[in-house]
Amino acid sequence: MTGTNTQPTAIAMPAVWPQEAFQEVQTSFDRFCLISGIAALEEMLEEDANELCGARHERTDGRQGHRWGAAEGPIGFHGGKVSVRRPRVRGSKGGKEVSLPNWASAQEEDWLGKWAMNLMLINVSTRKFARAVRLPEGDLPAERGDGTSKSAASRRFVALSAAKMREWMNSDLSRLDLLAIQIDGLRITEDLVLVAAIGIDGEGGKHPLAVIEGATENAAVVQALLDNLIDRGLDPQVCRLFIVDGAKALKKAVRNTFGPHTPIQRCQVHKARNILDRLPKGLHAPVRKALRQAWELKDTAKAEQLLRNLARRLEHEAPGVSGSILEGLDEILTVSRLGLPDDLRRSLACTNIIENMMGTIRRVSRNVKRWRNAEMALRWTAAGMLEAKKGFRRINAYRQLPVLRAALKAHQGKHAGNTDIDRPAKAA
Repeated sequence: MTGTNTQPTAIAMPAVWPQEAFQEVQTSFDRFCLISGIAALEEMLEEDANELCGARHERTDGRQGHRWGAAEGPIGFHGGKVSVRRPRVRGSKGGKEVSLPNWASAQEEDWLGKWAMNLMLINVSTRKFARAVRLPEGDLPAERGDGTSKSAASRRFVALSAAKMREWMNSDLSRLDLLAIQIDGLRITEDLVLVAAIGIDGEGGKHPLAVIEGATENAAVVQALLDNLIDRGLDPQVCRLFIVDGAKALKKAVRNTFGPHTPIQRCQVHKARNILDRLPKGLHAPVRKALRQAWELKDTAKAEQLLRNLARRLEHEAPGVSGSILEGLDEILTVSRLGLPDDLRRSLACTNIIENMMGTIRRVSRNVKRWRNAEMALRWTAAGMLEAKKGFRRINAYRQLPVLRAALKAHQGKHAGNTDIDRPAKAA
């Protein structure tokens, strides 16, 4: 039970354990841990008092205070609270109570908040929190006032999730070597949409970057997200690949912020799904095959021609779909135009990375029955994104990322003469 902000006495187990601890271990391991842990902590607190006041009944020079009885206070244990008796010390000057280093450390750890947040993230409801941390038939059952109630667990989750979100949304991004950024929206309610971003660095690592709320997934909301990234250190002069689901608002905000020649890849999975959803089932197989052939071609000109031929064949049977195939044709083949290897092209041609993170967010928040406000939605979504980060692995084709870096530098050099590409972003 040591902290990092103070210099408490090192944890040392008592030389002589209380007799009741040895007796309890035969009947209840939980109670044995509780009794022995309290004994160890109380001994550490007594050592703190000795350092401040000297040994009992001794008159030593230079002492910082004097003993002032004892008091009981709560500390976290098994997701709840237990009372520990601690000595009180008052300072020699002014008579104010002096904090014991080990006591301050034990309380600063906030184990109760960590218990609550961890259980919420693995879908334990607040109604079952007490049962999750204390065995109903055990020797340490939940008791009134021990901090295991539904409301207490909820308060701790709200406090800790809000603190972690503030820390994360203000973290420095300047040290991240980001080559690609994926942006996508998550609809929470009819009038509330969250837009999130995740970055891929030069080693293939994935980094949740930010989340912001809005009424719809419009350009203003995406612009606010990008402004937040730039304010936290994302250099708008560095050329990066942006991967989006096809929303025009995303493309507009990215181009306004990073320049008109910023490479944008529209998700091929979303594009194919939108096309097939508008076709009769009899055309699904041949159209899917043609799209797959176009995605896999290294020659961009041939891929474009294949898609134009497909659109021409569908002009009579599905004229609306024919136009949809040609819409955004340049962004659909960006990864091919950059000359990326096959495996890397497959990894970066779709928004699967951020979609998987969105799946974790939905799993984490599935016990939420009513979204009270945007602040609540942001807390849960940020907690879900940070939870998803724990399971992140490098992208499959991470060894090929130097090719992407070289392609982005070549792309930026090609358009360096354009005055718009070198202009600073509005939020910079």
